[in-house]
Amino acid sequence: MKYRLVPMDRSHLPQVAAIERACFAHPWPETMLEQELYNDMLSLVAAEGEDGTVLGYGEVRAVLDEGTLEKIAVAPAFRRQGVAEAILRAYLRFGASHLAFLTLEVRESNAPAIALYEKLGFQVVGRRKNYYRELHEDALLMTVEFHRDELRTCIHNR
Repeated sequence: MKYRLVPMDRSHLPQVAAIERACFAHPWPETMLEQELYNDMLSLVAAEGEDGTVLGYGEVRAVLDEGTLEKIAVAPAFRRQGVAEAILRAYLRFGASHLAFLTLEVRESNAPAIALYEKLGFQVVGRRKNYYRELHEDALLMTVEFHRDELRTCIHNR
């Protein structure tokens, strides 16, 4: 499957909103997603198939030299094909040049996501008790620190 990572724009919003609904218990409506496009602190990326289909997307918030992976989601039909990893690697390359660290929160039961994050160098640094209240589930707080030489090896050799 061929796809490319592109900056998210308004043309992606209907498909991104559909992915939101498929992936999250509390999806953002398209109007909220559109507002994010104009936030200078955010980097929004879409994985776009050859036919324009949005396979997945990611969102990172950067404040000074601190980054937070706010969202990463892949449409169910396109999972387990490297889309999330490609998006995350793009953010790691950005982080290696511009950030001191990148952090995220993940449901403690989301084993596939945790495995991907660990594969790419993230480490569990904390726990947010009952973060996902409806599910009565904790969030793991994971972080990767950017030590320039070590990270380049991690990003490109895995």
